[in-house]
Amino acid sequence: MVQTQALVSAKWLASMLQRNLVGPRLRLLDTSWYLPMMNRDAKKEFKRSHIPGASFFDIDECTDQTSKFDHTLPTEQFFADYVGNLGIGDDSHVVVYDASDFGLFSCTRVWWMFRLFGHPQVSVLNGGFRDWLKGGYPVSSASTRPEAARFTATMNRSWVKSFEDISENIAKKRFQVVDVRPHERFRGEEPEPREGILPGHIPGSKCMPFLEFLDEDGMMLSPERLRKFFKESNVDLNQPISGSCGSGVTACHMVLAVHLCGAPEASVYDGSWYEWFTKAPPEHVVSEVKREPRG
Repeated sequence: MVQTQALVSAKWLASMLQRNLVGPRLRLLDTSWYLPMMNRDAKKEFKRSHIPGASFFDIDECTDQTSKFDHTLPTEQFFADYVGNLGIGDDSHVVVYDASDFGLFSCTRVWWMFRLFGHPQVSVLNGGFRDWLKGGYPVSSASTRPEAARFTATMNRSWVKSFEDISENIAKKRFQVVDVRPHERFRGEEPEPREGILPGHIPGSKCMPFLEFLDEDGMMLSPERLRKFFKESNVDLNQPISGSCGSGVTACHMVLAVHLCGAPEASVYDGSWYEWFTKAPPEHVVSEVKREPRG
């Protein structure tokens, strides 16, 4: 299988568009998603303005609809049907982006999902829609419905950690857990964005806020700067790593960073803090802020 670059530039993608190469072999996905507190409607914004030829990938739809937790991974068949209906086949190169103010926010989750389901021909548009607009490249409001394609999905289950895996790891310490939420939420000082969920962290986890994987322009840091960030965070790239966040979305910034460093692939705790706080015993919800025990 041909190796695909994990990151592509706006300049490169614009040249593909100019040469009319966007189609069955090159599919673009706007994967924008926002927390309710961000007061943005990703679908409405997509209808108004997106990269020409892009389709919308709804992170809230492409999930296990029976789970009470946000963004729980769908089955292999569900994912295959969902992306096949977006015109993505087994030989498609997929480029994902989002329109967040950060540059990269939700798109790394979809990058990881494609790879998890056995499709390594996927790239992140470095800097996202923010950089695309900054470069003055064309946008469109046109709706396109690609012809459905056949997509085969086979999940690499070693790349996903469960609540039980994380619980067992507290004592056995078989892998490092990296939490990418802001330091303030990790320490228990600032509220979580989900009602009924208090801040804090998993025992033994390390904090590497997802925004610190990006530079001031919303681009992923260079491999050299990423390695320095891991070292300063006391995370060993040569040992197994699993990422966690609020609901398994921005944890994928860390997974992409590990990949860019050429290290062994990291996994994701799919339920992340939302599930952990809901299920874990009180002694496994670590906070530097004293509060009343959960009822």
